[in-house]
Amino acid sequence: MIRKGLTGGSLKLLSKDDIDKIHQTAMRVIEEVGFEVNSELALELFAGAGAWVDEKKRRVRLPREKALELIRMAPSEVKLCGKDKKHDILLGGNRVYTGTGGTALYIYEPNAGRKRLATMRDLRRIAKLVDGLDNIHLFMLPTYPNNIPVKRVDVNRFFAGLDNTTKHVMGGVYTLDGAKQVIRMAEMVAGSPKALRERPLISMITCSISPLKMDGQYGDMLIVISKSGIPVVCPAEPLCGATSPITLAGNLVIGTVDSLMGIMLAQIANPGTPAIMGSVASSVDLRDFKYLAGSVEMGLLSAAGAQMAQFYKLPFYATGGMTDAKMLDAQSGYESAITNLLCALAGANFIHDAAGLMEFALTVCYEKFVIDNEILGMVMRAVEGIAVNDDTLAFNLIKKVGPGGNFITAKHTRRFMRREHYYTNLSDRNSREEWEARRSKSTWQRASKQVRELIASNKYSLPPQARQRVLSGIPGIVD
Repeated sequence: MIRKGLTGGSLKLLSKDDIDKIHQTAMRVIEEVGFEVNSELALELFAGAGAWVDEKKRRVRLPREKALELIRMAPSEVKLCGKDKKHDILLGGNRVYTGTGGTALYIYEPNAGRKRLATMRDLRRIAKLVDGLDNIHLFMLPTYPNNIPVKRVDVNRFFAGLDNTTKHVMGGVYTLDGAKQVIRMAEMVAGSPKALRERPLISMITCSISPLKMDGQYGDMLIVISKSGIPVVCPAEPLCGATSPITLAGNLVIGTVDSLMGIMLAQIANPGTPAIMGSVASSVDLRDFKYLAGSVEMGLLSAAGAQMAQFYKLPFYATGGMTDAKMLDAQSGYESAITNLLCALAGANFIHDAAGLMEFALTVCYEKFVIDNEILGMVMRAVEGIAVNDDTLAFNLIKKVGPGGNFITAKHTRRFMRREHYYTNLSDRNSREEWEARRSKSTWQRASKQVRELIASNKYSLPPQARQRVLSGIPGIVD
């Protein structure tokens, strides 16, 4: 049973008073401290919208009333479409979806116990794999192909996604020209610019730089993407003790302001732009200042960030599911499970990085996508919660069976068994005797078998006419 778009929000780390204090502090930062903007065009747009701009310091401040006016222009729901309509997603409220993520440079091979550089072939194969994993709802481009020149990497990454999965494709972009070419390519696939706006098959990510800074290139790209009408994610990555205060509350203030910077610029550039608030907030290991991807604090920050997005009535892009482990071991499992569960129970709309990533987000593993798909199935079952009604309370059945009876043959059992319980495709639930008799393999070995089967069974590619339009109209795509 596929579970997606379920209503989360049962976990509330922040009280209403906490949310108000974070909001008021964020507004004070926007009004009194401001942020550095290194895009000339963005500076002009902010100035034209009534911001106070110090051109010498490149510092932008806004009255809180103006900031809130701009935030309210952003839609409270954002539609992300798949090429197959069954994969359409509506981000907003407390609805929960999951997806891949990252821009990993390496592939970990558990059979060899080593990692290698990722290639275009890997990106295509991962797209085919994720297409068959039901608990991963969205394909965010997870690897960086080391065999492609930077000036061609954007179109090649997005083409690999569009040509190998029927799910929505999201990704970051690296050059302004690349962003424009990707949008043009998606318009060809959709059939027209209007068709792409009506059913956005792609979305893009432009990051702020914590604390309180907007890069020149990413500011320019955010404006171009916003004007195109493509959904855009505006995440930030404040790190406790490094690029934000050490306290989680202080980190939330920085992350909230950094993400709202992008949301506001998108609305100035094109009012009504489908913009998504985002957090990749985490912490550092204060012993050596390494970035941490599997810390419980990352889950807490994303869960609280979801509450802040709900306060602003904005869709939210959370981060969970990563691990700092270097192999598929217990650490890999528990770190991924804890952060995913925290995000989902808080009602984070899209949990990115939810599957496949390891080793500080530098590496992905084919088998981990399958393992995380199982974790996410359990996570989504937890989000679904416990239905309490006359039918599920089953008083009449209990009365009929009575003391000492059993419920195995009851129609009620057959009717609810799959709806109420999550059945895994990967976990070994045999007795020890059965396990020994079958000479059962380890979890990653069972996952490896599924990887091979899912990739081999996926024959999807773009319709021939759309595919040919792209290959003949967009230079530099490696087919």
